[in-house]
Amino acid sequence: MHIAGLTGVDVALDIAGAGTRSYAFILDWHIRVLLALGWYCWVWWMLRAIHAASALATRPFFLLAGLPAIVIYLLYHPVLEVLMRGRTPGKRRAGVRIVLRNGGTPGVGALLVRNIFRLVDSLPMLYVFGLVCCLTTEQRVRIGDLAAGTVLIRDSVAAGRALAQLGAMVSDSGLKPEAVELVHDLLERWSALELSRRDEIARSILARIDRDSSEVGLSALDDAQLLCRLRTLVNAGAETRA
Repeated sequence: MHIAGLTGVDVALDIAGAGTRSYAFILDWHIRVLLALGWYCWVWWMLRAIHAASALATRPFFLLAGLPAIVIYLLYHPVLEVLMRGRTPGKRRAGVRIVLRNGGTPGVGALLVRNIFRLVDSLPMLYVFGLVCCLTTEQRVRIGDLAAGTVLIRDSVAAGRALAQLGAMVSDSGLKPEAVELVHDLLERWSALELSRRDEIARSILARIDRDSSEVGLSALDDAQLLCRLRTLVNAGAETRA
């Protein structure tokens, strides 16, 4: 999947296939089943240990053991995908993660929609509908992905480092994440762009996010000064705290 970068350089993301999807799902399925069964068995053992065997067939036992086990099984994916920013233990082990079609990290709403549509993808049984959809769509997505606007991509060390770096830049600079992403995208591709092109983009970005910049002042800056101005802008927060 190719995403057009704001600097004119496309970003390529490797989409996960049906086999990798299935591998991640099987891993997660075993984990959530073991978690649910583990809770159920632990409550059963505790009641037996305190000689409350008569409670095992009562409604309180279902509320203490059965209902939480069902909740653990059903909420495993949505809760962990939100907390782990598009990943689960199974997805992490399989080397994949969920992203939006523009390459961004999905929000809570998109992840919840994606998981609600598991009810459709699982029809008629064993995720047959979802698997067929993955095999026949261009981006190998299931119905939940189509509804949420998400794609499952192969995760990479470089992608993880870039996200971590971007998060640190947002925290240090005090700028909005969208603004930091613009600057980060340009700085990453600075040497690959033509001088006139990168200077034009730099002046456009600085005019939008740097209140101290004027059109006349920006036009007077050369290539090296523009680069220095961008780097100073995203590091301003860290220097202030120091």
